[in-house]
Amino acid sequence: MQLSFSLLFVALVASVRASNVLELDSSSWDSVVGKGKPGLVEFFAPWCGHCKNLAPTYEQVADAYSHAKDKIFVAKVDADGAGKELGHKYGVTGFPTLKWFSADGSVEPYDAGRDLDSFTNFITSKTNVKSTIKPPPPPAYKILDYTDFDQVVLDTDKDVLVTFTAPWCGHCKSMKPAYEKVGTIFETEGNCIVANIDADDKKNEVIKSRYGVSSFPTIKFFPKDNKDGEAYEGGRSEADFVKFLNEKCGTQRSVNGGLLDTAGRVADFDVLANKFFVASADARNSIYSEALSLASTVGDASKHYLRVMEKMANGTEAYYEKESKRLESILKKRSLSPAKLDEIKIKSNILRSFAEKPSEEDSNVRRATAEL
Repeated sequence: MQLSFSLLFVALVASVRASNVLELDSSSWDSVVGKGKPGLVEFFAPWCGHCKNLAPTYEQVADAYSHAKDKIFVAKVDADGAGKELGHKYGVTGFPTLKWFSADGSVEPYDAGRDLDSFTNFITSKTNVKSTIKPPPPPAYKILDYTDFDQVVLDTDKDVLVTFTAPWCGHCKSMKPAYEKVGTIFETEGNCIVANIDADDKKNEVIKSRYGVSSFPTIKFFPKDNKDGEAYEGGRSEADFVKFLNEKCGTQRSVNGGLLDTAGRVADFDVLANKFFVASADARNSIYSEALSLASTVGDASKHYLRVMEKMANGTEAYYEKESKRLESILKKRSLSPAKLDEIKIKSNILRSFAEKPSEEDSNVRRATAEL
């Protein structure tokens, strides 16, 4: 037991010593800063809560550039202890304060975000040295800036939801996972756009001012017929966003991804589909003619109803059972593109309508949805 404890203690000590963050003070400062390598320095205080919260991320930053120690340094200074003189010299009045030192020792403030991506993007832009952090995949929602905001948001063919955020904003960070999922859910909706803009970026100041953004996150919806924008006052879960966009855009997305079970269905065709399903072979010709007549007013939405009727002409149960299983199998595997899965889901929904007798309430809901 004593040996195990000793080994554990040694391992803990080794892990502390393995930090890639340089600890500088007044005596070691001049041997590192201004000696031909640029670097990022955090001025901290041991008692500072924000410094403690930043510490794990700052360690990750140092680790991300540990392969380039001959080109970059990542350091910290206890500006309330052994490095207090350095804190005074560089105008440190709060903790943590971060500053960037060029190879010759000249200094500039670090004003970017305090997440890993912001740190690594900043350092790489300054040095052209890439971090070892694998970049995350781009979000499914559209990232806008002053160059393309008007092109996307003011397009009168599109309904657009925009979050105005800031990298340092805690509420924005909390909302981000849900918003990313919403972006994925609506990725195939060409006219219902989920977008974001960094409204704290100085280059986007003109957009921020135009819409009176003074706090983060600010969320606005820009429907096709109102490009002044409407304040979004709903909840910030994916379910809240999905419900809102379905109502505003006339879409039928499911919060679990894909489409709702009502997607693609037309109330009047549902009635004919069920009549066709239970009718005798002789009566089907008449119902099919009625469907053709209805199709002239419905358009493309009628195509799969008619196709199923044609396939069922010579055998209801065999085709229905076989096709139902085939479509459900495809949907469960989810191996196709999102757009193709939407197509399969609509076919599955329409096929199911043949065996379901629509209630009056269901018919009214689908009719109202179709009229949006």
